[in-house]
Formats: sequence, C-alpha cells, structure tokens
Amino acid sequence: MAAKPDVNEVLIEVVSVNDEKSNSGKIAIVTINRPNKLNALNNTVASALKQTCAWVEQADDIRLMIIRGSEPEPPAEGKRAKPKSFVAGADISEFVGKNSKDIRNSFTDNAWEAIWNLSKPTIAMVDGFALGGGLEIALSCDLRIAGENSRFSTPEINLGLIPGGGGTQRLSRLVGYGKAMEMVMGGEMINAQEARSIGLVNHVHPTGELEAATLELARNIASKSPHTLKVAKATIRAALEHPLDKGITMEADAFAGLFDSEDKEIGVQAFLERQDPEWVGR
Repeated sequence: MAAKPDVNEVLIEVVSVNDEKSNSGKIAIVTINRPNKLNALNNTVASALKQTCAWVEQADDIRLMIIRGSEPEPPAEGKRAKPKSFVAGADISEFVGKNSKDIRNSFTDNAWEAIWNLSKPTIAMVDGFALGGGLEIALSCDLRIAGENSRFSTPEINLGLIPGGGGTQRLSRLVGYGKAMEMVMGGEMINAQEARSIGLVNHVHPTGELEAATLELARNIASKSPHTLKVAKATIRAALEHPLDKGITMEADAFAGLFDSEDKEIGVQAFLERQDPEWVGR
C-alpha cells in the first residue's frame, strides 16, 4: 500500500463515514496548504497530490476523497486580509524560462489526471477563488460544492496561454461548447450562482455551512457499496467517451455483472429485512 503523504503543502484528515460504526469506512479530506500563496499549485503540491491519490486508491478503508483549500492566515497588524481561495491557479513563477519541452514533460504525469483517474468518488469543496489550474482541479473531481462567495475562471488567455490541465475538454463537457468558449476565450470570472446555473457546480451554500453540507453529501455517498460506487463511476464516465449505443451496452453489462457481487446480495437482503447493509466491497 502506498504511504500516506507527509508534506506541508498537502494536509490529510481522515473522518469516519458513520461515527457509530467502526467498520463503516473513512473519508479523506485533503487540504492544499499554501495559504500565503492563495493555495496556488506548484511542483511540490502537484507531487503531493499525486502521492495522495495513489494512497487513496490503495487504502481499502477510504471510500471518498474531498479536496479543499486552506484558510488564509490572519493578516499582520495594519495589513489587509488575504481572500479565501480553493486554488488560485498555477504558481506562475515556475513558468519563467520554461520551453515547450519542459512544460510538456511536467504536464504528462500530472495531478489533474491523478485525481480524474481515481476509481473512488471525489468532491471539490470550493470556498473562494478557483482559477486556472485550480478550476481544473475542481473539474477533475466528480462533484463540486461551492461557498456562496466563490469565483471561477480560466484566465490563462490573459497570459497568452490556454488551460493545460484538461480544462478545455472537461469544461466543455460540463457546461457546453458555447459557455466553455466564452470562459476560455474571455478569461472573465463568474460567481458561484452563475456556476450553479450552468452546471459547473452541483450545489452552493453559505460559507459557514459549506463544510457541513459537503460532509453530509460525502457521508451519504460513501455509505454505499464501495464496489458498486466504482462500477457506477466507471459506467457514467463511459458516457463521455463512447456513443450512446455502446454506452447502453456497457451499462447493461455492468448492471448484470453486479448480480455476481457479494454487495448486491447483501443490499437486497438488507432491504427485504429492513436493515442497514454491511457492505464488504466486492
């Protein structure tokens, strides 16, 4: 099993799915921890996120991963407080002097794909700015929950660049061709309410209620069969990659295959007996 990462730039908290059941599984809450840099992505953060994903994938008791940004530190006397941020994009200082080969190598094995390729459910808890590479972190997650004051943008166009962490592809699939074009080519910010209206985020909550609401959703999802969750995620993802007729066939095969799983029998019997299922994950 991969070692749990232990670096300052990414903090990992593990909480129970159900505090009343010791065997109910765990949720990994991953905090990107560069508060003085608005949690901007650098190479160290990216490496830590990749390590974290490898650990989450292999940790049998982890059912779901939440990603969030750290809170800003209190300002020094007489200084203005920094704004809240999920991830305020890439650390642009690391772009200086780089050529296409340098960047292509670093983007081939990256944190966005590590998150996207997890077989377990993922939730981005966005409180504040989700810009550029930070928005792409959120797009790499399965669900996005936002605080009411959050802001979203793909501002790379203002640097003479485009999104490079899957943003053009995942954004267009999520919000549609026209809105993706507007966001990528215009580079303007949108607020949480607009993000909800175009399908970029699933839910918007007052900032003070965001963590509790995200954990409530996470615990509900993570209480389901971990085996069935993986099958459901893979089957839904197939809709992004295959035409409808092939996707329907893949769904039917996945549905039928679950009838050979132990969790299917456990779930059916628990329903008939009006009990809570005790999943075994296979």
